[in-house]
Amino acid sequence: MDLRISGLVSGYRGSRVLTGVDLTVHSGTAVAVLGRNGVGKSTLVLTVAGLVRPSAGSVLLDGRELAGRRADEIARRGVGLVPQGRRLWASLTVAEHLALAARRRRAPLWTVDRIYDVFPQLAERRRHLGGQLSGGEQQMVAIARALLTGPSLLILDEPSDGLAPAVVDRIGEVLLGLRAEGVTVLLVEQDLHLAFTICEQVVVMAKGRVAHSVPTADFRRDPDTAHRLLGVT
Repeated sequence: MDLRISGLVSGYRGSRVLTGVDLTVHSGTAVAVLGRNGVGKSTLVLTVAGLVRPSAGSVLLDGRELAGRRADEIARRGVGLVPQGRRLWASLTVAEHLALAARRRRAPLWTVDRIYDVFPQLAERRRHLGGQLSGGEQQMVAIARALLTGPSLLILDEPSDGLAPAVVDRIGEVLLGLRAEGVTVLLVEQDLHLAFTICEQVVVMAKGRVAHSVPTADFRRDPDTAHRLLGVT
């Protein structure tokens, strides 16, 4: 599904965080959203997913307006969210988390059995509570919940945060597989290796809007711009 964001203004309690975001993610492609802390990346994700209400602008998914709709309506239209911080219920088991997500499934492509094939560690830990899982296992559950809804657009906010390199690599493999199946991916990420592996387009945010947008290969060949926008070398 094509995602087209234009003039998006959003924030919290009257304060503007997004000051006019324009961004397009074409169907079946992956775009990385990069930027320093505090530039509005998470606010962008939450606004697209319906968890923060915009004050202006448009969010079109295959031509249908999402801006201002409730989060549950947006999810039913094919948007899956993997939020920053995982947000699991500490008192529910892995199996219970997956069963709840499967009830909202739009299509049978993703099943609990397929989740266990992709993340065998979750099958081994299916009876463990969310609060008993490692950070990597919690992130697997968070991704699995989103996949079980059958998303056409998958949005991930810092999925590598605090995880071991082997877990990050596994997440990368899963995202590449999703792209091959035609799922559109919007990835907010600080791990440049993961972002460059998954995404063919890089968008850099600054001061609540898109400051730079370029193919990933071009961004990697321009370290001066990366240093200026991100402070990396």
